[in-house]
Amino acid sequence: MKVVIVNCFDTYEERIDLLHDFFIKKGHDVTIIQSDFRHFKKVRRVEEKTDFMFIESKPYYKNMSLARLASHYNFAKKAFKIVETLQPDLLYTIVPPNSLAKFAGAHKKKHVKVKLIFDLIDLWPETMPVGKIVKYPPFTFWKQMRDKSLKFADFIITECDLYQTVLKELLDSNKSTTIYLSRKEINNQSFPILNEDQIHLCYLGSINNIIDIPKITSLVESIHRIKPVTLHIIGDGESRDTLIKETNLTGAKVEYHGKIYDPQKKQDIFDRCHFGMNIMKDTVCVGLTMKSIDYFQHGLPIINNIQADTTEIVEYYNTGINISDMHIEEVAHMIANINKNMLLEMRQNTKQVFNEMFSYHVFEEKLNAIMKEL
Repeated sequence: MKVVIVNCFDTYEERIDLLHDFFIKKGHDVTIIQSDFRHFKKVRRVEEKTDFMFIESKPYYKNMSLARLASHYNFAKKAFKIVETLQPDLLYTIVPPNSLAKFAGAHKKKHVKVKLIFDLIDLWPETMPVGKIVKYPPFTFWKQMRDKSLKFADFIITECDLYQTVLKELLDSNKSTTIYLSRKEINNQSFPILNEDQIHLCYLGSINNIIDIPKITSLVESIHRIKPVTLHIIGDGESRDTLIKETNLTGAKVEYHGKIYDPQKKQDIFDRCHFGMNIMKDTVCVGLTMKSIDYFQHGLPIINNIQADTTEIVEYYNTGINISDMHIEEVAHMIANINKNMLLEMRQNTKQVFNEMFSYHVFEEKLNAIMKEL
């Protein structure tokens, strides 16, 4: 079978690599069509990769901009010209951008025998921090570009159950399911060193316009009144300086580690931390974050305000603490006074959650079930 995967962003390339390996293992011919523009670094990609075709795309330098939308539409148009020449048996399309859904739907309408899978790894514009204006033009037109195309899919995968709920009027429960972001196993050595006289927290990932810096620093300040706090930051982004400055103003210490990709180096930092921060603005429609899976894989409990999927995981499996504005002082007291045995139990629980919900084995099982349905 000839499989073509269309993906715009390198952000979720880890998921694309898992898909590639899955289909190759099944003996299929796989081609991945992807943009050559790196979203986070805002640079062109120069390195090649087996079975990948990198399409030249227009650069953009602001995440919320017309230039970005134009770049996405241009990529989608170019990508589906290539899809037309490849004539796949299975077309696996990563959405967003919503323009990919539009072109994929048009391709399916023209080639009815092709099997079309949509993998919704995000919801635009729902996850944008724009407030109530998301319900008005031009955001509604942008949303409809995706929604009107969903009917053409033979199967729809969502990145979290929250997206199933948001799109419930458009999805057939027999032809849709959630497959969480997944990771392959890593062989790390973990030796937690948890200081009982101080609290060490970690923020991992992109420091952008959707994280809730006031909520993070408010919590840090509340804990710091009880015990000294150090915030470890792994990552980068346009709001990095703001996060560091605002945290320093609370009186807490900041250790900025920059970007770290080596799993063992991340593990060594996590082993010094009591919790990982998983906090975004309340207006963001997200049920799961990549950083939370990273925390779980490395056995670090989380302080969480992400709704739906993650809130339920934290509550059911005891993998951390859910936080809201209503009880931030209470949570701060709980974190400052948590005992070591409770933390070690939470660390075990996070690893269990990763193995049961986010491992490659689970990812493979779910994809196998979908392929049998097609």
